[in-house]
Amino acid sequence: MRASRLLSVLLLLQNRGRLTARELADELEVSIRTIYRDMDALSASGVPVYADRGPDGGYSLLEGYRTHLTGMTAEEADALALSGMPDAAAELGLGRVLAAAQLKVQAALPGELSDRAGRIAERFHLDAPGWFREADHVPTLTGVADAVWNQRVLRVRYRRWATGGREPEVERELAPLGLVLKAGTWYLVAVPSEEPNAEPRTYRVARILELETLDIRFDRPEGFDLWKYWHQRTQELTDALYQAEATVRFSPRALELAPVILRPHTARALAEGSWPTDDDGWVRAVIPIESLAHARSELLALGAEVEVLAPPALREQMAETARTLASLYPV
Repeated sequence: MRASRLLSVLLLLQNRGRLTARELADELEVSIRTIYRDMDALSASGVPVYADRGPDGGYSLLEGYRTHLTGMTAEEADALALSGMPDAAAELGLGRVLAAAQLKVQAALPGELSDRAGRIAERFHLDAPGWFREADHVPTLTGVADAVWNQRVLRVRYRRWATGGREPEVERELAPLGLVLKAGTWYLVAVPSEEPNAEPRTYRVARILELETLDIRFDRPEGFDLWKYWHQRTQELTDALYQAEATVRFSPRALELAPVILRPHTARALAEGSWPTDDDGWVRAVIPIESLAHARSELLALGAEVEVLAPPALREQMAETARTLASLYPV
């Protein structure tokens, strides 16, 4: 552990220049006294590290000195796949491993490329969770990820999201095929361990109440592609949800607000269609809807900037809501 930390100290100084003991301690999550001891150890081993005293001081390496001790461990190489998602890496228990891997990559780059990598990190950031929502609490995530990586069968107690009169909690033995992070929510793709050729199913990791990794190894289905599975599954889910249509008039203002107010699938259908425009600039469009209730809630957010023409049941629901609102706010 100490040897790894000493290398991290060395790479931090090489990549970032002068750093104070406090900055190093915060970066490596150790005490300042530990940093002092590490600096003594580096100096004793022949590394040209210098301490500048005073309020603007800190530690730095002799100008021009570069180490080539940047050998990367297998775990660090694996963590680099999550280099654009530090929060996801931390949830998987790879936060410090990822940081070490990134340091080694940057240290190994030629000067110009290293500077470019630093500028990219300063200017671009990926924030996976959606707006105004908290990411799931997933205490079982690291155990699930370990089983996915090592191809071990999982025994889980899982809480269903819609029971339909069935038991709200079930026990399953699963062969975990992959993990997907979607808008801040982790999903496990798995098949029943006793049916390895069955159609994969998706489980929300936050609903796994209990987890046990069994000493049973499974073989992944030949040709299984996690990206293709997820893409196909999300498309099927969208198609299943939006099986009805509504004819709606949209004002010019509603067309401006649609990308923000309407659901992405609905907004995309509205934007990509070729719709007739009347003399007032209103557009008459046919949009996909999930249900009357969902469509009513969605379109009401646009207020008087929309008019539902069909189906009649949705138009009546909109009218009834308008009448109720008018009674609450009499003029």
